Amino acid sequence: MSAIKNRKIRIAIVGCGRISKNHFGSIEKHHEAIELTAICDTDKKVLKNHEDQYQVNGYLKLEDMLEKEELDLIAICTPSGVHPDQVVMAAKHSIHIMTEKPMATRWEDGVRMVRACDEAGVNLFVVKQNRRNSTLQLLKRAVTEKRFGKIHMVHLNVFWTRPQDYYDQAEWRGTWEFDGGAFMNQASHYVDLLDWLIGPVDKIQAMMSTTRDIEVEDTGVLNIRWRNGALGSMAVTMLTYPKNLEGSITILGEKGTVKVGGVAVNDIQRWEFDEPKDYDEKIKEANYQTTSVYGFGHPLYYKNVIDVMRGEAEPETDGREGLKSLELLIAAYLSARDGKTISLPLEY
Repeated sequence: MSAIKNRKIRIAIVGCGRISKNHFGSIEKHHEAIELTAICDTDKKVLKNHEDQYQVNGYLKLEDMLEKEELDLIAICTPSGVHPDQVVMAAKHSIHIMTEKPMATRWEDGVRMVRACDEAGVNLFVVKQNRRNSTLQLLKRAVTEKRFGKIHMVHLNVFWTRPQDYYDQAEWRGTWEFDGGAFMNQASHYVDLLDWLIGPVDKIQAMMSTTRDIEVEDTGVLNIRWRNGALGSMAVTMLTYPKNLEGSITILGEKGTVKVGGVAVNDIQRWEFDEPKDYDEKIKEANYQTTSVYGFGHPLYYKNVIDVMRGEAEPETDGREGLKSLELLIAAYLSARDGKTISLPLEY
């Protein structure tokens, strides 16, 4: 499809819940390039509140909005399990799509989404805003420049809290079909780091448990072997008392040691390499305070989407990039369910 050059990109937001605030805020920040045209939500009261606030047309049904509005792009902020059908529907209307994580809760649905967008010739953007955080950008640069030498071990912690009343907010929360558990929902951006930072994964072993009154896991551990020989682990729980404690990644290599911690990988706590570089002085500048586990990456992610739609850039995280973390998640769930080591890729 042709690039949008001489006018604003027309966007609609689908789902006006918890994460949509980051999207509304990002649209406002990029108001010179993108404009909110419509919104969609199945809750009449929520929809009315957002109609009044943003002074745009509201729709209870996505299909009605796609047919009546002239849209370039939709941002899907609905429960994860409904993403696939919504993406396929929008693709059939030749509309570009940005979807929140995880892109789907089933592997075959993720593949179906990518194929539908390929066939329609539209972009499928999968939001991975944590990649844009200043701390992780520095860490990615260090890995890309091979400053660690051979990476020996990697460990991630996600020690957050989600009380029962969080899951009780909506019937879809904590379900296999629509939500997924602690790994797929809350910690999915950390699962994304396994491939994005370290490389293709060879094998995964997982164990998971459930304490809250939900279908899915709220606690779990992974053992990971990468194709480059590195070994690693990941510990995730939503049972931390009394509040979110830590979201961290530690990388130990033959020539470097780094730990990025804080509540959401926002604080570089160790940064040691055998050979210094000029940007090492930027470590303290990169650290930032955050009251939200979402970080501040959404506006930066939107910048890439806008540039792509103007024909000025390539997508940072498209549907195929989204499939990488979905594949890791599905492998982890298969391992935990069957008590087996799962080899990747899942299909050849």
